[in-house]
Amino acid sequence: MKSSIHPASRPVVFRDLAAGTAFLTRSTADSERRVEWEDGNTYPVIDVETSSVSHPFYTGTHRVLDTAGRIEQFRRRYGTAGVTGN
Repeated sequence: MKSSIHPASRPVVFRDLAAGTAFLTRSTADSERRVEWEDGNTYPVIDVETSSVSHPFYTGTHRVLDTAGRIEQFRRRYGTAGVTGN
């Protein structure tokens, strides 16, 4: 691996605004704002709108599309006229 071409990685706090949670991880991102973490040290803080704590896919609240229902709705609306069974 070449030296001096990779950005510096540092501890950063990411704060999820939707869920009100925060987590400390390593990142190349930096911020002027700082926050004091649970260990007593101060770290750069980056506010995010969504993380795995609040995203519907990870929380299990995402909507599943009913494809069979959509097909039936299409057939009721447009029928089967013009459709050939090859």
